[in-house]
Order: sequence, then C-alpha cells, then structure tokens
Amino acid sequence: MTYTFAALKDQHRLVRAQQQESLSLRIHRSLSWLGKAEDSNDEDSRFIFLWIAFNAAYAQKHQERTFFTERDRYGAFISKLVDLDKDDLLADLVWSEFSNTIRIILNNEFIFPDFWRYQSGEISNQEWQLARHNATAAAHAALGQSDTATVLAITLSRLYILRNQIMHGGATYNSQTNRKQLKDCTQLLGKLVPRIIAIMMNSNHTLWGEAAYPVVKD
Repeated sequence: MTYTFAALKDQHRLVRAQQQESLSLRIHRSLSWLGKAEDSNDEDSRFIFLWIAFNAAYAQKHQERTFFTERDRYGAFISKLVDLDKDDLLADLVWSEFSNTIRIILNNEFIFPDFWRYQSGEISNQEWQLARHNATAAAHAALGQSDTATVLAITLSRLYILRNQIMHGGATYNSQTNRKQLKDCTQLLGKLVPRIIAIMMNSNHTLWGEAAYPVVKD
C-alpha cells in the first residue's frame, strides 16, 4: 500500500462505517492535516501540519490532561501502536528507512530540552552535560535492544522541542539556523504519521479513548 493522503483517504471511505465513531473522527481529522502537509511547499508549514495530524491521532479528551503529561500520552500511544503493528510498519521505519536520521536527531543538542535550560541559566553546564549523557545512554540502550516503541518515544520527545520552538514563536520562519533539524524531523514525521493512521484503521476493535473536542450536534 502507498502511505499517502489520497490512498489512506480512499481506504478510510471504505471502512469508516464499521469504525467506532471516536476512532473515525480521529482518523478523519488526522487525514485532513496530512493532506494539508502534503500540499505545503516549505518545511516550517509541513512540520506544523504534520504535528497537528499526529496530535489529532493521539489526543484524548481534556480531563485526562490532569493525570498525564503530553509526552506520557503520546508515549503510551506509540507503545500501543507498536503492539498492534502486525506488518512492522513502524519497525521498518525505525530500523531500515530512517535509522541514520533517527541517530542524528537523537544526537542533536538543539532539540534537547536541557540544552535550552542551560542556555537560559536554569541549570549549570555540568548538569546539562550529565543530562545529555544520561539521555544518550538511554537512547543507545533502546537502540541496542531494538526497542521500537522506546526509540520512537524518545525521538518524538526531541521533535516536541522543535514543535515548541516553532509554535511558541521561538524560531524565525524559514530560518537558516534550524534548517538541518527541521528537515530531518519533517521527513521522519512525514513518513511516521501516514503509518500511524494505517495502523489505527486496521485496529478498529482496539479501545482508543474519546477524541478531544468531540463533534457537538444540535
């Protein structure tokens, strides 16, 4: 199967009548943003639209925010997807197609949270270097154990920093200072999101929880 907006949209039309309403809504929303990302001509816009598509897939109703952080939620979501991924779509992405890119992302200090805490004076250089060492060790352990879920969760935590930089005005549009990490992260997310949608469509009997902002009917 081709993992594009058009192919996934066609598949969704065939199966949505048999899907749980909350699952169908998540997929419908995620596909709409994936389509917008594919139509975008610049990396900044594509990354933003792809992250919204990812968010639309995993987000649940707001009261759950009391108990879990954002990273907790998408970490649990990725773990569930890996368990449901009978065709190894995510494993192939991590260990074949994007293995080098993921290692580059994990080693990029500019999308590591404690680097920016050090830059703002919240922690010392020694604390930042220790945090980096521990994070690198955790990532390498997951890589060494071929732990797809953990590698993806750690990688997404790096993408989340880039997401915050852009969405909170901490980056300039089309800036040359963040081009490399933006390009790498956008390419990965562009292949990850369609596969997430495909796995969800093939897992109708799994409990996904209520979608955030359900449609209100008069």
